Amino acid sequence: MTGLVYKSTGSWYSVKTADNQIFECRIKGKFRMQGIKSTNPIAVGDVVDFELDETSDAVTGSISNIHDRKNYIVRKSVNLSKQTHIIASNIDLVFLLITINNPPTTTSFIDRFLVTAEAYGIEAVLIFNKTDTYDEAMKEEQLYLQYIYSEIGYKCLKVSALEHKGITQLKQLMTANVSMFSGHSGVGKSTLVNALEPNLNLKTKNISEQSKQGQHTTTFAEMYDLNFDAKIIDTPGIKGFGIVDMEPSEVSGYFPEFFKLQEQCKFNNCLHKDEPHCAVKKALEANKIAWSRYNSYLKILEGDDEHYRSDVYNDDRIASDETRK
Repeated sequence: MTGLVYKSTGSWYSVKTADNQIFECRIKGKFRMQGIKSTNPIAVGDVVDFELDETSDAVTGSISNIHDRKNYIVRKSVNLSKQTHIIASNIDLVFLLITINNPPTTTSFIDRFLVTAEAYGIEAVLIFNKTDTYDEAMKEEQLYLQYIYSEIGYKCLKVSALEHKGITQLKQLMTANVSMFSGHSGVGKSTLVNALEPNLNLKTKNISEQSKQGQHTTTFAEMYDLNFDAKIIDTPGIKGFGIVDMEPSEVSGYFPEFFKLQEQCKFNNCLHKDEPHCAVKKALEANKIAWSRYNSYLKILEGDDEHYRSDVYNDDRIASDETRK
């Protein structure tokens, strides 16, 4: 039998067949994927082959094969620095939910996420969520961020799940696609899924006032069928986004505004750091590239993985202030 993985809990996988039957399955024997050092060999969104085991009281399945993925999105495993964690696979669109202050989403986090989406060939859309909570300063910050990313070419949406603003536009983008919602804990992923499909009634929690951080409500990635011909993968909140297996020479290719200027640099292998006659640095000095983006680029280039989970909000604010000049 063949089906689509809708939920992964580490050892068990919920697999849905074309005729809408759901079977709980395990991996058959030793199951390794070549070339991927992953903590989870099978991810939500995977198409798998499985065999039913009807010898026990409950009918369960054994997964024997995973179909080739068209793409997947991956990050460094939180606890095992040399291992990776596949968040989801076979995605048409990935939506990164951004909140300005509850909790704050840093530009370095946004940029790391976008670089990963670019590297794996997945279209990314930025959702500025909880717009009903914005004061004037937060509105200004949101418009500034939207300006930076829309200039690069990324779609940006302003959404309030509570006031049902931006939901129609979001549904239009999601229709006929498999989408993934991602972002920090507390940015409102589950609340937004509930606004799209109230019948799902996903659990939600409030932000911790003391730390301004969200509390995990989604423990495992899970896919849901929505009533407007769309599938959504809701993912656990992530604190940091470690870049995986990227050579320094590759990184600028995943910053679209850098990539456009690459041919104008004097050297073909220009890293846009110390080289003379660099078109990217020239554009940076002319305020045609955001300092916050260049700052993120340097951090990725330097392999600053020791700090990718830490609070780099102050660094981001400094780079942001440089951009505003």
